[in-house]
Amino acid sequence: MTIQLGVFGTLGILTTVWAVVANRRLFAGGTVAGPRPSRSSTTPWASSRSASAGTATCATPTTRPTPSYWNYTKALFTNWAAAVGRQDYTIVNLVLLPLWTIVDGRRRGLAIPWIFFVMSLFTSLAFSMALYLAFVERQVRYDASIGDGGAPGPVASAAPVRTTG
Repeated sequence: MTIQLGVFGTLGILTTVWAVVANRRLFAGGTVAGPRPSRSSTTPWASSRSASAGTATCATPTTRPTPSYWNYTKALFTNWAAAVGRQDYTIVNLVLLPLWTIVDGRRRGLAIPWIFFVMSLFTSLAFSMALYLAFVERQVRYDASIGDGGAPGPVASAAPVRTTG
């Protein structure tokens, strides 16, 4: 293992731990251990399994030693198929993921929602997206357990319109 892989692996673990510690209220046993909503009982399971699969499938090829990060980046664009896939990945990872996690995470009340973008730079996009979804589900359950439910408040209805005729 190269020093670079050791540093990236360590940073991936640290950002994941930081996300859990910053949102530790979501993992307190008494807070969200109540009855699970039936509509979302498979969401945390699927999200955590997807995070595990993303880590396993992405970690194996990236453990190959590369001379430098520059060479690794150049290799991503070796042919047209790799270039097209990598451009999609780059736009999703560098534009859409931060926009989605930061805006949606703030709305939902997650602490430091930007950490999922930072985490994706050291782990994988699949891992950080799946982990974000698992955290969102925990947040929804947390809100329901404290009586918020995450539902918007009542909307004031307009006065009825009278028609003549």
